[in-house]
Amino acid sequence: MKTVRADQAAVLSERDFRRLSAFIHDVCGIKMSGAKKTMLETRLRKRLRELRMDDYGAYADYLFSPEGMDRELVRMIDAVTTNKTDFFREPGHFQFLSARALPDFLNRSVSGRGPKLRIWSAGCSTGEEPYTIAMVLNEFASSKPGFGFSVLATDICTTVLEKAKLAIFEEERIIPVPPELRRKYFLRSRDRKRRLVRVVPGLRSTVTFRRLNFMEDFEFREPMEIIFCRNVIIYFDRQTQEALIRRLCNCLAPEGLLFLGHSETLGGFNLPLEQVASTVYRKRA
Repeated sequence: MKTVRADQAAVLSERDFRRLSAFIHDVCGIKMSGAKKTMLETRLRKRLRELRMDDYGAYADYLFSPEGMDRELVRMIDAVTTNKTDFFREPGHFQFLSARALPDFLNRSVSGRGPKLRIWSAGCSTGEEPYTIAMVLNEFASSKPGFGFSVLATDICTTVLEKAKLAIFEEERIIPVPPELRRKYFLRSRDRKRRLVRVVPGLRSTVTFRRLNFMEDFEFREPMEIIFCRNVIIYFDRQTQEALIRRLCNCLAPEGLLFLGHSETLGGFNLPLEQVASTVYRKRA
């Protein structure tokens, strides 16, 4: 392999774009139309530099080899996945969670379903969503003796999962968090010039992070009461969307809730779900 000169940027050919985009769709479910060719070229350019390769064809050959599948696949996935998130993103969902979903669960648990709520943040990125969920649940639990919860947070990208586990954020990232929750759930860095905060240990302990690829087999020993899978299926084609939502339904308890992103819809899908609020769906009992 030849070293790339700084003034000689590689160009992604149509052939190599088709090879790589088809592979990404098969492995991750992400659909890459021709309009995303430049984006893919830009995101993989760093991988070429780090591997000292001079063109995308050589990179594709390496990626598809046994060695590449073992050493490069996860790094490629990390490079091409989109990870946009915020604390209290789409705040109406968290208002619905605290005002309706949690009281409803507590009422059902009285009839024998158990007091521990299991909730899954699917596509958690750098952790803002699961930590927001944990804050809402912890506030609810503070006035409900015996109410327990656990939050599972998953993502396909290992880089963002490591950041999420650290739970360290720039101060600007927590502006959407209400002031009383900021004071309660975040610790400021001793070096104020760094302008960093960290989620308090007690809240961090309620969230478990793990890597999960939606295109691989997954299941849980116990069903989830609530699944947040927001702004994820927009990256998939329609067939993949329906297949994924059906698998999520299999992971939901009867009457469990599925939260989708504000721009996502299930129109036309044959699923065991009924809409109960904007982009909130309940699994039929």
